[in-house]
Amino acid sequence: MVAVALSLVTFVGVSGCSAYDLPLPGGAGTGDDSYTVTAEFADVLDLVPQSSVKVNQVTVGQVEDIQVTGWTATVRLRIPGNVVLPDNATAELKQTSLLGEKYVALAPPTDAPAQGRLGQGDRIPLSRTSRNPEVEEVLGAMSLLLNGGGVAQLKTIEAELNNALRGRTGDVKDLVTQLNTFVGGLDAQKGEIVRAIDSIDRLSSTLASNQAKIAAALDELPKGLKILADQRRQLTAMLTALRDLGEVGTRVIRGSRADLEANLRAISPILRQLNKAGDDLPKSYQLLLTYPFPNNAQSTIKGDFTNLWATLDTNLDTIAGNLGVAKLPKLPSIPGVQLPSVPLPSVPVPSVPLPSVSLPSVPGVPLPTTLPGGLLGSSRPGASGADGADAVSWSTLFPTGGSR
Repeated sequence: MVAVALSLVTFVGVSGCSAYDLPLPGGAGTGDDSYTVTAEFADVLDLVPQSSVKVNQVTVGQVEDIQVTGWTATVRLRIPGNVVLPDNATAELKQTSLLGEKYVALAPPTDAPAQGRLGQGDRIPLSRTSRNPEVEEVLGAMSLLLNGGGVAQLKTIEAELNNALRGRTGDVKDLVTQLNTFVGGLDAQKGEIVRAIDSIDRLSSTLASNQAKIAAALDELPKGLKILADQRRQLTAMLTALRDLGEVGTRVIRGSRADLEANLRAISPILRQLNKAGDDLPKSYQLLLTYPFPNNAQSTIKGDFTNLWATLDTNLDTIAGNLGVAKLPKLPSIPGVQLPSVPLPSVPVPSVPLPSVSLPSVPGVPLPTTLPGGLLGSSRPGASGADGADAVSWSTLFPTGGSR
């Protein structure tokens, strides 16, 4: 019997086989229509072949083989054909209980929609595989926390907080209220903050696109600083002179303040009257250049004649009203007083003969052939001359056709 056992051990050692290569009892049946899937894990822990493959906590397949390539473990899984999984399924290494065996859990993705169907030869990459923490890792972290870890520090932090907040309840409440107001203001201005961040992003993009120009400006900046350093004395003298000018200007303004205010008060009525004049003032400049005729009077002149009617009112009251003066007072009449008559001496006026002037004939309008001398003595159109002759009317002297 011993010899048989030794022979079996010798055979196994010579053949180079391991216990994992031998068919082990247990495991789920996969059937003839099963397919194999390969999953990549960063760490398979103590997962062994013939371990279970579960879907929704139900064992559906088994682990066939585990191969290590570099820093990645490749696990070949055999799954029955009646198990339907999406092509982007996930694989997770779990444990049945605290000290139980490891198994591979397959499930549809939770962060993306399901796509396609998992089939023969498909591979689940590292990005879709994970594992649960080991009991040893949890106990080690707990040991680190309890043995000189963060617990003692938490106690110190609690004691310091109690000392800091003791007797300052009102201040703490006020601080919390101010923080609440501050956070509320930030939330209300969330849109402006986002726009400011977007503007900063655009500014950064602009600076990045003008990086060459900024670099050239920075390269030229030392030259400008050198020029400023060389002209430091001139700049200092200029600033000193500017300060002296400011002091002199201040003294002048303070000394002439009263006169300036008086001048402004004196010119104020003139400015108000100019403001009241409005558009009349610039319009009067047009008449100033063509006085006494307006600018549009040239359209009434036809050649060497014009048609003009003029009315002269010599009433003193009317003249005074046009000039803005009150009506002239009437002199009271003194009854019973007669003014003496003073005889005026007669002065003979020599008679001067006037030459006859021929006038051009106009068809359809009878004109006199000569201008009588009495025309010069007439005071208005149609008046008689001094010699008794009728004067020529104005309409005869100025034919119709001009503007009135």
